[in-house]
Amino acid sequence: MSYIAEGYNSFETKKTPSGIVKYLPDPKSVIALIQSGKLKEHILLVQGGTTTFLAPALSMGSIGVITMSGAPESHLGILSREFQMPCVMTAYLTGSESRYVTGGNNDAHFAAIIKALEGKKVQLHCEDRETGRVAVIA
Repeated sequence: MSYIAEGYNSFETKKTPSGIVKYLPDPKSVIALIQSGKLKEHILLVQGGTTTFLAPALSMGSIGVITMSGAPESHLGILSREFQMPCVMTAYLTGSESRYVTGGNNDAHFAAIIKALEGKKVQLHCEDRETGRVAVIA
């Protein structure tokens, strides 16, 4: 299997959720997705592991999350374990040298990930203790 992105794995699980990647930049986008009734059709993409506004989506049954920054010890890492929801954190594109830099300007890095993933049907693979992977599926 070919992986488009990798990152830290929040916790080991055999669950392999699949769905369309939906970038959620703000609380308004989270509320709109919940109200659409299509939450469980999407893998949620957010900027950071401290994105607290994602909590309502987690409690309502989101199936998986990808973050572009943050660690398994962060807010979303902890919540993903509590909800047993696969979560790939600080994801980077496997075909790119670009990586998240703490305290740096990561705008171009984030934009590239959003462009590569948003709207794609993906499957999360979090069976490895340390590395979570994102595969594009047909």
